[in-house]
Amino acid sequence: MAAPASGRSTVRVLVVEDEAPIRRVVVGYLHQEGFEVSEAAEGLKAVALARELKPDVIVLDLGLPGIDGVEVCRQVRTFSDAYVVMLTARAEEIDTLIGLSVGADDYLTKPFSPRELVARVRVMLRRPRAEPAPTEDQVRRFGDLVLDPQAREVTLGGRIIGLTRTEFDILDILSSEPRRVFSRRALVQDVWGADWFGDDHLVDVHIAHIRAKLADDSTAPRYIGTVRGVGYRMGPR
Repeated sequence: MAAPASGRSTVRVLVVEDEAPIRRVVVGYLHQEGFEVSEAAEGLKAVALARELKPDVIVLDLGLPGIDGVEVCRQVRTFSDAYVVMLTARAEEIDTLIGLSVGADDYLTKPFSPRELVARVRVMLRRPRAEPAPTEDQVRRFGDLVLDPQAREVTLGGRIIGLTRTEFDILDILSSEPRRVFSRRALVQDVWGADWFGDDHLVDVHIAHIRAKLADDSTAPRYIGTVRGVGYRMGPR
């Protein structure tokens, strides 16, 4: 398991779910797996707990009373880079797209297996967070876009761009080999890991969000190009 934030020995998970039976089951499974688990049943409490407890992972229901999961995720992303797994009772694609566009890393549609949820959490936590080995030219430049892998920092025209962990990891992989075309499956394996299971089109949503933050028009890209039927690449055509 990857090391939790701030050098803690135990991974902290915040479960945000208004349906008590589901929340109890999820909390119980996560406890059994050795995680330190906190819970909330509504959005404002979830934001407060995320700020106070600094969880490593947030399991977040989309349909919450008060402010919904999308707004919770949007607010949490202003101060936390915790992994977010979004839960939704509706299978319509728009719910997933909206949830991911504000920084969710993964999603599950209800009804789901608690074991599958735990497996998804473990896969995310195994994603490497170690700093890359130094090279002669660590910083990567693409016009006015600058990516520093060691600092995990991206700037555009000198302005820092706030990316989630997953967004940074995707951009890091793409920029590591400019001009190489990465398929969705290759990006999934490099970013989520070979044992991740789910929809490869998850990559498309994250790419769209990165482009939005970089003001990169997909029809005339400056940074991330689409190779139809294959995948994505970075750098000039």
